[in-house]
Amino acid sequence: MAKIMLVVQYDGTDYAGFQWQPNVATVQAEIQKALSGVLQEPVVVTGAGRTDAGVHALGQVVTFTTEKPIPTENIVGAINDHLPVAVNVVSARPVADDFHPRYDATGKLYSYRILNRIPGSPFISRYAWHIPEPLDTELMRAASAVFLGRHDFATFCAAGSSVENTIRQIHRFDIEDEDSTIRMYIAGDGFLYKMVRLMVGTVVQVGLGRLAVAEVKQILGGTDDIKPGPPAPSCGLCLVRIDY
Repeated sequence: MAKIMLVVQYDGTDYAGFQWQPNVATVQAEIQKALSGVLQEPVVVTGAGRTDAGVHALGQVVTFTTEKPIPTENIVGAINDHLPVAVNVVSARPVADDFHPRYDATGKLYSYRILNRIPGSPFISRYAWHIPEPLDTELMRAASAVFLGRHDFATFCAAGSSVENTIRQIHRFDIEDEDSTIRMYIAGDGFLYKMVRLMVGTVVQVGLGRLAVAEVKQILGGTDDIKPGPPAPSCGLCLVRIDY
């Protein structure tokens, strides 16, 4: 019995998220179907994270086990021949039997892309939030700095989460601005349900002049008077990398 780790990229636009769900298209279902076709046996994969509907990935990690003696170097090409163009395996390697892609992760890096100009673009509309109003990126940077460090992010967790521990450490929240494109990079030891999208949405509200930086501190502190968000659209979010 061999346990294999795959690094997977996907355009999440047309999928109802990573995790398998009945009667809808998901990334996990596509990978399991491809692997089952290649190995000629039922295969279930375990993912490192459950990206939401419409969210993309450059570095999603999944594992599966098989008794078939397929050489690791042949797996990538064989699987990709069975996958749709929106999903692609970029690497494969054997891992220890006790390795878990989610619980062994030490951190994740996400990116978020905003197109900040009056006209949109048909070439990046699937991968960016189009905001025609001017954004004050300096204020946004000041707001993003509020999240750095170890905090209780309960107010930045959407309803529907079952986690009990809402304390997380944010190592990085950078904002880059060039040629009408704003890119955010958020890294931490873990993230709650829709936490990144709620943080981005809140920072954008500051950039639009609808929230003050001091109010972001109040929201993070758990005040009931001011709410975060609304969450940024899923189209601009991408899971870049998972660290182990």
